Amino acid sequence: MSENEAVGASGGLITVTEGEWAGWSTWHSDAFEQRAGPFYEKVDEDGEVVCAFRAEPRHMNGAGFMHGGCLMTFADSALFSIAVAALDGGHGVTMHLAGDFLDPAREGQLIEARGEVVRGGGKTIYVVGKVTADGIPVLSFNGIIRKISPR
Repeated sequence: MSENEAVGASGGLITVTEGEWAGWSTWHSDAFEQRAGPFYEKVDEDGEVVCAFRAEPRHMNGAGFMHGGCLMTFADSALFSIAVAALDGGHGVTMHLAGDFLDPAREGQLIEARGEVVRGGGKTIYVVGKVTADGIPVLSFNGIIRKISPR
């Protein structure tokens, strides 16, 4: 953990206190997402969860656009941030994730995801969302989370 981060109340969630991401949080406990992103999240002024990261050269494919796998990894991460209330403090796994690529994302752009839980009862949570690059839609996605119990 760097000196500009502080561990939040939920353990692995770290609140960033300096730089571009000041006021945002990131999951310190998810090593894969830290390497892929890192991805950040916050609740905006309307109470909506927004996830984001800055597109870097390492996120690009051979054609110079963001790799589709990077966008889908980000969407998978965003599923859980969007569904945090429906998870009710528990854990889950992705049962389904589908995406439609709408436009290329480019280096330097701010990549954001927003969405909503369309059904959250029982053991399954259904989420729809959209990823934008500097406000331009680049991916629409939908996913299903299966709540799991600790062993």
